[in-house]
Amino acid sequence: MINISTKYTKQADFIAILVNKNSNLSSLTNFADSNSLKNLRDKACKNKRGFTFISSISKNKFKNLYFFYVDEKKLEFEYQNLGGLIVSQALALKKNRIEIIFDTLINKSKNIENIIQNIFIGIFSKNYFFDNYKLVKNDKKIKYINLISKNKKLINNCLKYAQSIDTGVTETRNLVTTPPNILNPKNFSDQIKKLSKVGLKIEILDEKKLKKIGMNALLGVGQGSTNKSYVAVMRWNGGKKLSRPLGFIGKGVCFDTGGISLKPARFMEEMKYDMAGAGTVVGLMKTLAVRKAKVNALGIVGLVENMPDGNAQRPGDVVKSYSGKTIEIFNTDAEGRLVLADLLTYAERRFKPKFMINLATLTGAIIISLGNEYAGLFSNNDQLADRINKVGYKDNEKAWRLPLNKNFDKLIDSQIADVQNINYSGGAGSITAAQFLQRFILNKTPWAHLDIAGMAWTKKATETIPNGATGYGVKLLNRLIEEYYE
Repeated sequence: MINISTKYTKQADFIAILVNKNSNLSSLTNFADSNSLKNLRDKACKNKRGFTFISSISKNKFKNLYFFYVDEKKLEFEYQNLGGLIVSQALALKKNRIEIIFDTLINKSKNIENIIQNIFIGIFSKNYFFDNYKLVKNDKKIKYINLISKNKKLINNCLKYAQSIDTGVTETRNLVTTPPNILNPKNFSDQIKKLSKVGLKIEILDEKKLKKIGMNALLGVGQGSTNKSYVAVMRWNGGKKLSRPLGFIGKGVCFDTGGISLKPARFMEEMKYDMAGAGTVVGLMKTLAVRKAKVNALGIVGLVENMPDGNAQRPGDVVKSYSGKTIEIFNTDAEGRLVLADLLTYAERRFKPKFMINLATLTGAIIISLGNEYAGLFSNNDQLADRINKVGYKDNEKAWRLPLNKNFDKLIDSQIADVQNINYSGGAGSITAAQFLQRFILNKTPWAHLDIAGMAWTKKATETIPNGATGYGVKLLNRLIEEYYE
């Protein structure tokens, strides 16, 4: 529960006071004398941890006053980290009811709204917990927040914006975390249908329709599974009527065994998040709808399950893609690119977007290259790549550009088909995967590929992300749209 008030309550015993070097603390003299308050403010401003605190006893109850330093020259993600720090410190004391005081900030800064928005985003992000399948529900989260300020309009506007971001990030995290026996392609498509409630136009293409239009590359991936394959199309029309949409395409392999080219058993359970690219696209589209973005946007996700079976696709098979190009399958575990190949051509032909950005947990090679710090970025358009790179640093959802080159492209030439799905000679695994995708951009539409294999899931908690699904990409792409296309 979140409440906005001009007064303190007696319900919370963790009080976060946001201060800078010039903060006026006169409103806090009921907690401590003015000299003590100034000393606490100054310590918070100098402390490397960014905060200091004091505890007092009132009517046999502890009051924990935390002074958090707000530097006006930080990047957006650093304010998000501050929000996460507030949550972490409260939970460390086993407090789940907190108050946050904003009027102690000198708010003449033009940046004040941005600061508060991002503090809220950090609070919501760090407070995420997935306990849908636990008998005993989690109590290690903040359950009540009282936001204290005389400028209730400012706080409310910042809160609404932060909630619009969080609803998309949470949607993505929930989808990525859900077990694969539950989030199969059909269930995933049903979850997407529910987003019509926030204003998205939803269209679901089933296998009958996909066969009719010739999405054979995508269908080949799922033909070994008892779960049917689907494509979901989401549209948000918040821009000018005739304005071309921005295109976002996601790989949605709900579980990836590798198919006939079977993966090792160790860590295979992690392949439930091989649909994280699709999860990000769904979360982004929800955020755009909730905040009523002034842009036309298109989200397309391919939902399949890659399983070994008597009917499964084999190494050596040749399939005809939606584009008309034929693909020789050398490895059935290089399946995500087959899904994306059909989706990219389909999106380009049918919707003629201004640009297309696809997201996929595509290659293990990108983790070897960039670890869990950057997504791999590949693009045929310098302006689009530069914009993605620039905004990535603001939300700490970074992407590092890697090269595309005709010599890399030659490595996926097939002897018997138009293209083969892996570089059989080995090496440059992430790059040749991107080269494969580029072959299905037929009309030179500006395009970027984000390989998020190292970014979709974390085994180590960060300042704003608990262990598990990160929601990577929602904030990055939302900011890209805000800063360049609205």
